Amino acid sequence: MSETEPPADREPPAEPVSEAGPPAGPLSEPLREPLPGPAAPQGGSVSGTWPAPVRKPTGRDVARLAGVSQATVSLVFSGPEAGRRVSDATRERVREAARSLGYRPQAAGRQLRLGRSGMILLAVPNILGPFFGRVLEGVHEEAGRHGLAVVVSSGWGSATLADAATTSRFDGLLICSPDDSQLGALPADTPAVFLDADPGTDPARPTVELDVAGGMRAAVEHLAGLGHRRIGRLRSTHAAYTFRVRQAAFEQAAAELGLDVVELGVSLNEGQPAARGAARRMLAGPDRPHAVICDDDVVASGVYQAAAELGLRVPADLSVVGIDNIPVAELLTPPLTTVDLPGEELGRAGVAALADLLRGEPVAPVPPLATSLVLRSSTAAGTAAAGSPAAGSPAAGASPAGTSPAGTGRSD
Repeated sequence: MSETEPPADREPPAEPVSEAGPPAGPLSEPLREPLPGPAAPQGGSVSGTWPAPVRKPTGRDVARLAGVSQATVSLVFSGPEAGRRVSDATRERVREAARSLGYRPQAAGRQLRLGRSGMILLAVPNILGPFFGRVLEGVHEEAGRHGLAVVVSSGWGSATLADAATTSRFDGLLICSPDDSQLGALPADTPAVFLDADPGTDPARPTVELDVAGGMRAAVEHLAGLGHRRIGRLRSTHAAYTFRVRQAAFEQAAAELGLDVVELGVSLNEGQPAARGAARRMLAGPDRPHAVICDDDVVASGVYQAAAELGLRVPADLSVVGIDNIPVAELLTPPLTTVDLPGEELGRAGVAALADLLRGEPVAPVPPLATSLVLRSSTAAGTAAAGSPAAGSPAAGASPAGTSPAGTGRSD
């Protein structure tokens, strides 16, 4: 059946051919007006001379080869929503014709017609942070499903975001794990979704949270279950909602379990060297903790380094737990027990919510995404555990990879 399509792209109008028209020839069939080939340089071939520009194939060429109208070609390349108005068979025929001709749709014309740039901005606090690589992976994956391109940026502030929102460079914003100083009022008509952020930041806009509190409680309970009564904590000094939630959950769990706590702050932006220095201060004293929980896995790697310099073995002398579950966690020796924050799922959920906003559809609230404790080989029984080996003895009470005590988490 023939389709009624909106105006085609910006090329000169051609006589439309409906889907119900004469069948198209094979896609390998040459056009009645073939595209010109490269022009030979005048006066013979000259080394280093560039050939004359080749005429680019147009939507009219694709329509002729696929046996459809120009408007159908325009629909196919106007994004998933418009493309659904074309049958699967016709859409594939158009795309195959485009591939055979080397046709690329004119993004500028299509975006002008739709009033959109086709791009979204992912704003993260630190573009070098390994966890945000996981988020970006999920964002790219989901954005591709919606025909969106992604630009990622860090080092931004409220003024930068407001500028990006008002200059029409981006259709929408994804704001991930913002520091308090980076938050500010956005234009009311700006589509934006917050990730790993305080849902009270902007109640009028969707927020996708991680259950970081549940992950922290699982880490504290795991160490307490191994018999540790004195626990160190290397906490982030950044003023951000996600770290406040982690700290509150740690303090509550430690109080409920009657644990002694030793805490030091560390700047995550300063990475492993800062973590190593803080860990040395924490572990050098005679009353050191025999277990440490870190606010991310990079900090945990600094603890490993400090422990080695002090002659402490992980986990025989010191149990270590991280947060994030980035690739380095499996590469440490021994592999790190850590709280998995599903960054890819966070990115996918954020883009899905933003795509709904861009379509003008209501966004259903997203429950906090579940976290889990991944048990590897960096924790062992503490000295207070009944029948457990003393610190410094072989790690007979370790939680090795491949085991997952009931209720404590999963194992890798």
